[in-house]
Amino acid sequence: MTPMIPAAALAAALAPGAPPADRPVLLDARWQQGGPPGRPAYDAGHIPGAVFIDLDTDLAAPPGPGGRHPLPDPEIFGAAMRRAGVCHGRPVVVYDGGQNWAAARAWWLLRWAGHDRVMVLDGGLAAWPGELTREVPDPPEGDFVPRPGAVPVLDADAAAALARDPGGVLLDARAGERYRGEVEPIDPVAGHIPGALSAPTTENVGPDGLLRAPEELAARYAALGVRPGTAVGVYCGSGVSAAHEVLALASAGIEAALYPGSWSEWTARPERPVATGPDAG
Repeated sequence: MTPMIPAAALAAALAPGAPPADRPVLLDARWQQGGPPGRPAYDAGHIPGAVFIDLDTDLAAPPGPGGRHPLPDPEIFGAAMRRAGVCHGRPVVVYDGGQNWAAARAWWLLRWAGHDRVMVLDGGLAAWPGELTREVPDPPEGDFVPRPGAVPVLDADAAAALARDPGGVLLDARAGERYRGEVEPIDPVAGHIPGALSAPTTENVGPDGLLRAPEELAARYAALGVRPGTAVGVYCGSGVSAAHEVLALASAGIEAALYPGSWSEWTARPERPVATGPDAG
């Protein structure tokens, strides 16, 4: 199943008279790192039928030793999804207002929790061709119960081992200057996990705001040594933009494991090694 849905296809699925089985649950996951909360933007206008989900409370546990956005408690995550109307077997579409990083986090979490019919709106809210509404829906309670473990996950030790494995690739999805250790605006230590390769998430998206074509993505990752069958892991600062990289890899037909704790967890323990500069280290 493709992880992306074009705006025209979503509009058709939401249109009056569309087959009920094709009508997705719609989730608005607007969020910005260090920016204003997403809820006011949702209240000001959202795609009709969309339910707001909060990344910091619904899609992550509180910050701590596990990073800035640790995996949420499955019970809390499941309750949030049921309140939004998520059901087993019914498609789900997620969008946000930016580069779809938060939407990808929701997509990944639902897949991790066992939902196999989840897509992200290609281009996010900016691609939506229809009107927006301020009406907040009250969907029927869903029946989704998380069953974690449906997709691969890395902890710090597994990420380090993958970075050292000649047959594996660990990708750093942050901006290149953060990978190189030139700047670090969020976490206490600059640099990257030794052995990781720089692969900024922003390069997965074209100038039109849409995810690049699968063949373009496949070529990008092949240049980094990633091909179907390669063991691949991805991390970022806190497991959000890295989820978008997992999404892009999935679009190219490549399964990748997410390191949810990412750099914010890695640097929480000062004994963990840190590399700087343009090379993997």
